[in-house]
Order: sequence, then C-alpha cells, then structure tokens
Amino acid sequence: MIIRKYIASDCEQLAELFYQTVHVVNTKDYTSEQLNVWATGNVNLEEWSKSFSEHYTIVAVKNNMIVGFGDIDKSGYLDRLFVHKNYQGQGIATAICNKLEQSVKACKIITHASITAKSFFKQRGYRVIKEQQVIRDGISLTNYIMEK
Repeated sequence: MIIRKYIASDCEQLAELFYQTVHVVNTKDYTSEQLNVWATGNVNLEEWSKSFSEHYTIVAVKNNMIVGFGDIDKSGYLDRLFVHKNYQGQGIATAICNKLEQSVKACKIITHASITAKSFFKQRGYRVIKEQQVIRDGISLTNYIMEK
C-alpha cells in the first residue's frame, strides 16, 4: 500500500468512495433515510477539492486503486477518514490516521466520529467529549465529538 498526498484529480474517486462506504459500512448503525442525507451522491467536487487542498489530505492506494483517504486541518480537526467498503479491517484507516495525527503533533486532535467509527477512535486513545445530533434535511444523525 502506498500513502501519498492528495491531488485534485483524486476528488471524484474520493467522492465515490465516500458514498459507497457510507451506504455499505454504516448500514448497521444508521437507517437508509439517514444514510441518504449523509451521503447524497451529489457532493460539490469543487468545494471538496478546495477543502482537501487547504487541509493535509492523504490517500491510500493499493493495486493502483484509491482504497482510503483522510484529511486534517491546521487546528487539529480531523475532518474525514474513510476506507473503501471492500478494504475494511486491513489497517488502512490506522495507517492514514497515524500520518494525519503526526502532521499536527503540537495540537490536540478533534473529530466528529460516526457511531460506526467511534470504537476505532476509542481504541486510538480518543475520548468522547459529547454525543450530538446533526440535522440534515430534517433528519437527525448521531455522532460523537471526540478528542485526543
């Protein structure tokens, strides 16, 4: 597996990976209605690419395919961390997260973890600050503000 910095031509693949991962991996913790408002399949690629470029964003590549990605901003906010639905449990999220955390050594790190990702972050030493309800198109989604 290769971990490299994000390039703008990755954005469309990351959007598709995000959609597929949310709609397959998170089904055990969220309803179809919740998944549909979380990952609509219609991300604004220009906005996403701008965000990825402003953050420290890395992608994991295996067999010439992007199998995961993550990004963190300068303040230590770990924004996104997603692994391809067919590559779960192979240490990809751990490898990405290690590099993201190392990039902001002096900061405390905050993330908004899904129900599905909460145990991953707890195993990494994050603690729950609070549970929150995020409303998207009138639908409530539970996540957790966590810090390390």
